[in-house]
Amino acid sequence: MIASDLATAVSHLRTLVDNASVIVPFTGAGISTECGIPDFRSPGGLWTKNQPIPFDAFVASQEMRDEAWRRRFSMEENFAKARPGRGHQALATFYRAGKSPALITQNIDNLHQSSGIAASDVIELHGNTTYAVCLDCAKRYELSWVREKFEAAGHVPECACGGYIKTATISFGQAMPADAMQRAEELTKSCDLFLAVGSSLVVWPAAGFPLMAKRNGASLVIINREPTEFDDLADLVVRNDIGDALNPFITG
Repeated sequence: MIASDLATAVSHLRTLVDNASVIVPFTGAGISTECGIPDFRSPGGLWTKNQPIPFDAFVASQEMRDEAWRRRFSMEENFAKARPGRGHQALATFYRAGKSPALITQNIDNLHQSSGIAASDVIELHGNTTYAVCLDCAKRYELSWVREKFEAAGHVPECACGGYIKTATISFGQAMPADAMQRAEELTKSCDLFLAVGSSLVVWPAAGFPLMAKRNGASLVIINREPTEFDDLADLVVRNDIGDALNPFITG
């Protein structure tokens, strides 16, 4: 059902949450927009200003690597200032209460970890933009170091091993993280309530998890401003503001 108003949405969602034993939240960019982090596809989103740089272009071209890092540094103020919003806090409440063993996210902003969910229980399908890694040896680099070297030399540094340094995100054309995908699948199949929050549900294979949950007998709730292709399958569709819809569930 599509909730007709906020009060109806919260009432139905509370019933589903209270009756659930295992809740698996699945989050997309929409949950972080109230935190000052723009999404990708909506008007004014990141991809309306710059087309994403595919992984093969990043690897093939120094110019593209430098451009990717220029874009990342231009966004640093947004990411550095961002704090968990009401949606993050509500999902952290479910986690602290033992209702949610872990969370699946398409986001790269580290806000679920900042909300109090252990990093080991945040399954990042698209990686994390708050640090960098060498594509060859997987050494971790802090962004402050990369920026210092970038600004001094005018181009992004390479790893001591000669590999390319990239934010720890998954770019178009880059292989999805196998361990994270496997764990997300196992978690999805174990739940009896799947909460898809702030995701347009168009990026595959990640978008397949709500469908997987539903097919395995879980109730499906979709909280998103815009319609998704899975709305007809959902037990509850909430098109209100995410923070407003989840705010009543925040405790502690």
